[in-house]
Amino acid sequence: TGSGKTTTLYSALSSLNQPDVNIMTAEDPVEYNIEGINQINVNQSIGLTFAAALRSFLRQDPDVIMVGEIRDLETAEIAVKAALTGHLVLSTLHTNDSASTLTRLTDMGIDPFLTASAVRLIVAQRLIRLICKDCKEPVDLEKNELVQFLKLKPNELEGFKMFRGKGCPLCNNSGYRGRCGLYEVLPITPVIQEMILSKAPPFAIQKQAAADGMQTLRAIALEKLRAGLTTIEEVLGATS
Repeated sequence: TGSGKTTTLYSALSSLNQPDVNIMTAEDPVEYNIEGINQINVNQSIGLTFAAALRSFLRQDPDVIMVGEIRDLETAEIAVKAALTGHLVLSTLHTNDSASTLTRLTDMGIDPFLTASAVRLIVAQRLIRLICKDCKEPVDLEKNELVQFLKLKPNELEGFKMFRGKGCPLCNNSGYRGRCGLYEVLPITPVIQEMILSKAPPFAIQKQAAADGMQTLRAIALEKLRAGLTTIEEVLGATS
């Protein structure tokens, strides 16, 4: 989906990849071959689904399992079972933010007790384009109608400067060159576990996590905007 999650997964696998660590992956498709890791391409047409691959993995006692995506209840159930029996499981889900992952698992049919016990960390991420440094110019804040959608307080706008790329040959007249990631990292603390068990809504979990120090996608994006690295359009597009 262009969020960079595959790159993040492979980075995690590379850091875990040691001679004495048995790592197995089920992917659709395998995008990068990593030496020392057992990678399987799932194939629905022959019955080799994510769930089927996971069941096969568990018979081989791996240390780490990576499932490209959790798409259905069967895959989710096996992934949770693997996590609860001593395996480190890495996977992805399509949600709007980190907290929504928890309710998504519940909606798929996973008992909140199992989710609270199995999940340890959630990373929600987006990629935003960076302003081209060679054609960067300031933007009049008062004339930009999109500022209202940031919902900033008056004092937060003090000293706020924005920029854009007007377009040049180096960026193919797009005004952008390069990208960077936004990472919302939600650790599952004992407090968050209790909220999962009580079926708290995502916004409440996110609020608690933010109070505990988590930076939301919007907060991180605003930091990039304040630093003059990206545009208001990119911030709104990635975090609305």
